[in-house]
Amino acid sequence: MQQLRSKATELLLREEWKQSVQVYSHFINLCQQQIVQATHDSPQLSKLNKSLCLAFSNRAEARSRLRDLNEALVDCEEALKIETAHFKALLCKGKILLSLNRYSMALDCFRATLMEAHASGNLESVNGFLEKCKKLEYQSRTGAFDLSDWILNGFHGKSPELAEYIGPVRIKKSEISGRGLFATKNIDAGTLVLVTKAIATERGILSDEDSSEKVQLVMWKNFIDKVKERISKSQRTHHLISTLSSGENEDELDVPDTCLFKPETEESSHSTQEIDMGRILSILDVNSLVEDAVSAKVLGKNRGLYGVGLWILASFINHSCSGNARRTHVGDNIIVHVSRDVKAGEEITFAYFDTLVPLEKRKEMSQSWGFNCSCKRCKFEEGMSSKSKQELREIEMGVERGMDVGSAVYRMEENVKRWIVRGKEKGYLRASFWKAYSETYGTERLMKRWGRRIPAVEGAVDSVAETVGSDERLLKILKTNGRGMVEMERATKLAKGVYGKLVKKQALRSLLEMDIC
Repeated sequence: MQQLRSKATELLLREEWKQSVQVYSHFINLCQQQIVQATHDSPQLSKLNKSLCLAFSNRAEARSRLRDLNEALVDCEEALKIETAHFKALLCKGKILLSLNRYSMALDCFRATLMEAHASGNLESVNGFLEKCKKLEYQSRTGAFDLSDWILNGFHGKSPELAEYIGPVRIKKSEISGRGLFATKNIDAGTLVLVTKAIATERGILSDEDSSEKVQLVMWKNFIDKVKERISKSQRTHHLISTLSSGENEDELDVPDTCLFKPETEESSHSTQEIDMGRILSILDVNSLVEDAVSAKVLGKNRGLYGVGLWILASFINHSCSGNARRTHVGDNIIVHVSRDVKAGEEITFAYFDTLVPLEKRKEMSQSWGFNCSCKRCKFEEGMSSKSKQELREIEMGVERGMDVGSAVYRMEENVKRWIVRGKEKGYLRASFWKAYSETYGTERLMKRWGRRIPAVEGAVDSVAETVGSDERLLKILKTNGRGMVEMERATKLAKGVYGKLVKKQALRSLLEMDIC
């Protein structure tokens, strides 16, 4: 046993985690056998219990390094049954709970180690965990996230660690498709509704167009392998993924309680399920999100980045061509905020693909995603008279063939007046032909020619933002057409809809000046 313990410790110090777990498991079995055989008053019993406690604690450390967190947590509990205040077991348990985003429970563990940490000279390390845990617990409870310092430092260093957060939303049956995420109260533009970490991600840089498809296929396979590993190690993760749609019989699916997705939910509350990889693959095909989408902002990463990941609660958010939310990717976290004001009971939606394009192109893209979009915007454009749709199609084809984009905008605005289109419907049509509007507003020559005969930049930007939410391309046009204080204030306001209330005004302006739109 002494040889086994020495070998296990050596493997642990050499960070050979798998081998260390195997040897500690052998040692633990032998130790438990001897404890059963030992008499109650045997002098060896106390030594055996101490050895067993330390072995459980060390195996927990090795398992946590292998990301086998639930088994590691069980080992910590076994160690603490033997010695309730065992420093190493408490510290390891606290770190595991922190990794599982169970902040309050982790805080209790770190606080319980303070006295021993002070005596052993580990106080600074434990205090570091305590402060980190307090910060994340506060974020999780309040939704008060701030990325200002990281942005102002030019995204240098690791991406900020963010807590899991679920804002004023709940899952309900959706008129769009299956189930969706709905606001439980009025929410102002820029307000966070969700921050969650990926079950798994796979990323790479796409450069050569010819090889990009092959690279994406390899990345997809790696991504599936990562998900499979996660669900094999976590019953809770498997259960949560199983709540997602596989693309079949969506109307018959249960509506899960949003509380189920909070990290505090205990692992033991889920029954054991056999892993059906066929269904898991279907779920991943339907629910995975990519990180190069127009609706997403990937902060602190190379522009050529392509990524795929699974963020479970975010997967309940349906697509709309007039979405009211946007997503930002920071590290492995997805941050969802509303891009315009949302009323209580309204469904939270964002764009799965570029929606600043005409109806027919949106139809093609939605079909490539496996659905037909029937949002209010698509219904409005689909319901226009055949003559009106023909005129829109002529403008679209004209722009594609090199028609003067200023002329296209002028014709569009004249048609809008003639058709007596107002309010949101006007914004829908402008959004569908935003390419022509942006090129016109972004060209000094065209603005001199058409400026007086087409809407002011601010009016066009506002109408599009009010109907399809804030977008970085709207910001870019505002920046191109004005440098004064009023224009900057307008751009800053619009930027809150693009980036959310994640940053203070100075950092927002820094983002605008970086020209990462």
